[in-house]
Amino acid sequence: QKRGIVAGIVVGTIVGVIFCIFIGRRITTTTAKKGSEDDFRKDESCLELFSHNMLGKSQNGVKLQELQLLDFGKLATATNNFHPTNMLGKGGFGPVYKGKLQDGLEIAVKRLSRASGQGLEEFRNEAMVISRLQHRNLVRLLGCCVDGEEKMLVYEYMLNKSLDVFLFDAEKQKLLDWKKRLNIIEGISRGLLYLHRDSRLRIVHRDLKASNILLDDELNPKISDFGIAKIFCGNESQATTRRVFGTYGYMSPEYAMKGQFSEKSDVFSFGVLTLEIAWKLWSEGNILELIDPVISSDPSCHRKMLRCFHVGLLCVQNFVKDRPTMMVVDSMLSSEIENLPTPKQPPFFDEKIMMDHSQLQASQIILAIDNIF
Repeated sequence: QKRGIVAGIVVGTIVGVIFCIFIGRRITTTTAKKGSEDDFRKDESCLELFSHNMLGKSQNGVKLQELQLLDFGKLATATNNFHPTNMLGKGGFGPVYKGKLQDGLEIAVKRLSRASGQGLEEFRNEAMVISRLQHRNLVRLLGCCVDGEEKMLVYEYMLNKSLDVFLFDAEKQKLLDWKKRLNIIEGISRGLLYLHRDSRLRIVHRDLKASNILLDDELNPKISDFGIAKIFCGNESQATTRRVFGTYGYMSPEYAMKGQFSEKSDVFSFGVLTLEIAWKLWSEGNILELIDPVISSDPSCHRKMLRCFHVGLLCVQNFVKDRPTMMVVDSMLSSEIENLPTPKQPPFFDEKIMMDHSQLQASQIILAIDNIF
């Protein structure tokens, strides 16, 4: 009987232990599953955010796995809680902060402002477009953060900020010798050619300007800010919009006045940029007086400078059909095309369009070149 009692106790104990282990595992599994479901719901909300295509064609929507989701807390820590001293700048999207992750990687955090004039649509658009592109002359998107009302895009940090900082500063202009300027022009050209022809998407940037060209530690250019970029599908080659976004002075005439845009709109903006980079604006004078004094001291550079100037003039032609494609532009800059066509008389812009002084500078370049030929 005693043996039976002992055996019963042992068996009961073993069964009890097994039961406790089973219950413990069940609780752990349930908790883990619940956590996974919560994470999934969070990811699902992000998927809903990005899979809703704002570009007109469902096949162009971004899949969740194409974007790295970053934790808000980590970004807050990286930017010292978005301290004003870490702010790099502020645009229509919202402020941009410099940050450093725990592994030492420096980042630029673009934080959507609640009062943003662009808003959620541009946030989705930029995330969808840039996450699917990879080129050395395009800024690299590292990930995004969607946490309640907080929406952020995280990019690689560019040490030298943007091109306008150098072009419009008397001291920093001196750091851009002709070799560096030519490298910037050619880099922007390659980046645009990739957007228009060489990527898996066909994209028109629509807001190409000096402040949207970022410069890395070696002054290599990277095109940024794809908030209003447009993806063209199939045989689509142009579009019309009632909402004209961008910067007057860099806009092509047909886009600024009629809302019509195409790859040739970006070509026009590239032409303005080329003239800004290669030449210093003077209200009067001949072609040699238009050359930036910083880069005019070396006579051997004159021919290449004049070629860039010539290409810039071709890009800012009034009529779309008269402008070269970026493929042709790239060949012109590399001298693969020896004989360049003569630019036609440049367009005249209504003065009412050019309001802001900084925007006026870009437009005046186009108007001033009429005196050259």
